[in-house]
Amino acid sequence: MDEFIFLNGLMIVSGFIGVAIFVLLFFISAPYGRHVRKGWGPMINSKWGWIIMESPAIIIFVVLFAIGDRRRELVPIIFLFLWLIHYVQRDIIYPFFLRTNKRMPYLILFFGLIFQTSNTYIIARWIFTLSKTSTYSVSWLNIPAIVYTNAWLRDPRFIIGIILFAVGYIINRHSDFVLRKLRKPGEKDYKIPFGGFYKFVSSPNYFGELILWIGFALAIWSWPGFLFAFWTTANLLPRCKSHHLWYKETFPDYPKERKALIPFVF
Repeated sequence: MDEFIFLNGLMIVSGFIGVAIFVLLFFISAPYGRHVRKGWGPMINSKWGWIIMESPAIIIFVVLFAIGDRRRELVPIIFLFLWLIHYVQRDIIYPFFLRTNKRMPYLILFFGLIFQTSNTYIIARWIFTLSKTSTYSVSWLNIPAIVYTNAWLRDPRFIIGIILFAVGYIINRHSDFVLRKLRKPGEKDYKIPFGGFYKFVSSPNYFGELILWIGFALAIWSWPGFLFAFWTTANLLPRCKSHHLWYKETFPDYPKERKALIPFVF
């Protein structure tokens, strides 16, 4: 089978699943973190579950870069750097700062592995090999492919995308820093976070991640990038809604002006 056809088919299936997950998560909160609960089967320590679940994002991306046709070209190397600066932090550094002994169901670990494996393959294979030719386009959407020559560095889509990625990364990292500082060593209780974008929303770490991946999608200007940004939105919107309701139910004095994810909007 032609790999372009396979990639298109995988993106279509992934898109439909993303829509279904988006709807489902508004009714059922994914059972990990503060929303963990019994009834979801055997569980694993959340720290190690998180590391295993996110690991394909690093391993597959690096492998497909190493065997790809564009590993010596500047723009794809920049995309590799952006991807890794986020996922090394997310998968290797972040879990060891978690001050919790919570567990996550193996079911969540399994679905996370599927998500990271398929979506990382789609994006990495596109950037490092399949984007090599300018003759390919997603014909049924009439979107021409972008060839990542050095001229792409001057394109407004790349520049705006990189700026959004940087802004989202800073918001994400600062928000996680605020959360880590909430608990002193030995403390396990949840508290109301203040500072930074917590003035506006309950989950600014997720808001930063959303901005980050929208920026990445603009920078690579391809359907694999847009699909990943869509999947991020489909997962984060309902989860942030669950977080927001949990805060309001847990803390009677929770700031009423805060939104769930998007300042002043949602």
